[in-house]
Formats: sequence, structure tokens, C-alpha cells
Amino acid sequence: MSATVTEPETAGQPRIPAPDHHRDVNGGWLRPAVFGAMDGLVSNLALMTGVVGGDVGRGAVILTGLAGLAAGACSMAAGEYTSVASQRELVEAEIEAERLELSRNPHGELAELAQLYVDKGVEPELAYQVAKQLSADPERTLAVHAREELGVDPEDLPSPVVAAASSFACFAVGALLPLLPYLVGASALWPALLVSAAGLFLCGAVVARVTARSWWFSGLRQLVLGGAAAGVTFLLGHLIGGTLS
Repeated sequence: MSATVTEPETAGQPRIPAPDHHRDVNGGWLRPAVFGAMDGLVSNLALMTGVVGGDVGRGAVILTGLAGLAAGACSMAAGEYTSVASQRELVEAEIEAERLELSRNPHGELAELAQLYVDKGVEPELAYQVAKQLSADPERTLAVHAREELGVDPEDLPSPVVAAASSFACFAVGALLPLLPYLVGASALWPALLVSAAGLFLCGAVVARVTARSWWFSGLRQLVLGGAAAGVTFLLGHLIGGTLS
């Protein structure tokens, strides 16, 4: 097991924290999962309240909710798959172009890598030595150039299948919340609103883990936004339903 290098403690000075004490600013898996569920919840709640505003029966509300869940989840999955697959293909093409350039012009690429470190404040002689040492192994050289020039890790590219599956699942879970009361026998809108309000507040509170806001502020903000979306669609459904009838 390799030891972690830390700053030694000195008398009267606090110990410098380990480099992993910061929060994950990218959100990791949490951010896309929560926002996927939130998207499903808000969109299906708004869709169902719009239909309820049109004064339809319980069966029509359930059918609308199920259709919204299926259509939204499939749309999210298809869009996420296409987006991530296209991005991955572009990155792979750039990596291959970099691989070809390394084989054709290794000295030029070595100088380019050294210059990147010089631009970051490293002394030119030291930057050249570091670049030369890193360039000893072809695969490591490619990985270093990809990280420094393209900002990507060739060994950690996103999977379009995983992205599509997670988007489908998270959206479906969120979209199921306003539908649950109707599936267990409710015929009025208010139970769905209560469940959805709790889900909106919870999603907003969880989002606070990747932001600088407090959990209650994020929860209330999402509750207000989701409620506004549901209110607008209910009003539109009421107006359009009255016109059609």
C-alpha cells in the first residue's frame, strides 16, 4: 500500500488537510441521477395536472401519467445515448489523431508537451525533463497528451449505454411519484400533489450536496419551481378543456 504524502506538522501551525477534502464539484453520479428524477417528476406532474385541469376521469389521468412516464423515459434515454455516443466518438477520433501525430512527429510533440508545462509556470529545463520522462512509454505519452491538450482521460470515457440506462431509470422513478396515488386508488389530485411536493423538496435538498446552498433553500426552490409548472399546466388544461367541451 502506498503512503499518502502529507505536509509535516510544525509547532503552532495547523495540519494541512488531505487533497481529497473538497466536495465533488462535478457532482459525480449524484447530479445526473437527481436531475433526471427531478425532470421526470416535474414533467409528468405538469402533464397530469394539465389533464386534470381539463376535467377528465381517473382512467384518463392514469393513462396520461403512464404514457408520459414511458415517452419521457424513452426520450431521455435515446437523447442521452446519442449525445454521449457522439461525444465519445469525437473524443476517440481526436485521441487517434493525437496517436498518429505522436508516431509521425515525436520530437515536436515532446516540445509541445514541455511548452504546456512552461505555460503553467514550470521552468523550461525542468519542463523538458518532465515531458521527456513522461514520453518514455507510448501509451502513457498518449494519455498525458490527451489529458493536457484535450482535457480527457482515454481510460475513463463515458459509456453511452450506462448514460442511457441511468437516464431512463431516474426519469421513470421521478415520473412515477405523481402517478402512485392514482395507481393505488386515489381519484383526486391532492394526494398526487402531496407526494410530488415531498419528492420535489427531497430532490432539491439532495442537490444541495453538490452546491453551496443550504438543503432547505434548495428544497424550497425546487418545490416552488415544480409547483409553478404544475399550476401553469393546470390552468392551461382548464382553459383548453373548457373550450373543447
